[in-house]
Amino acid sequence: MCDYSLGGLPNRLAVDGDELMVHRFPTYSMGLAPAADLRPEIASAGDQSLWQRVKSFFALTPFCSSIPAVCIPPGASLVLKNIPEDLRRKWSVGEEETVLFTQISAEAHTYRDAVCFRNGRQVSLQHLSEGMLVKVLSLEPVGDWVPEIAEPALRW
Repeated sequence: MCDYSLGGLPNRLAVDGDELMVHRFPTYSMGLAPAADLRPEIASAGDQSLWQRVKSFFALTPFCSSIPAVCIPPGASLVLKNIPEDLRRKWSVGEEETVLFTQISAEAHTYRDAVCFRNGRQVSLQHLSEGMLVKVLSLEPVGDWVPEIAEPALRW
């Protein structure tokens, strides 16, 4: 659903067809946010002078944010897009991959949200790159895809 660290932020449940983006929230945790809500921030950063961008980079992020965390139920089918080259090599995946959303732990106060690639690799949302695009294909669990577990969930 949404990791414990995003619980105090505005949030909503995903819907089929949602266009999301991996985002670092003010809690410093990675999660998913509506791409449309983040694009104005990205566009306005390009309009800033070098000094304004440096100043923004070092500015403290206010704790409350109007950008909602988007919660995904386990078993949902997603497409991850724009997977960076270094992560493609590390995880043996392509630039765009269909993944299942999963939870790697039931423990309280731990990061548990992850994606599972078709090759069985499970990766915590905390290890995705900010700015990666995510499209929600279906919130319903996919019955015909049971990935081989090539290696256990990665925890760093």
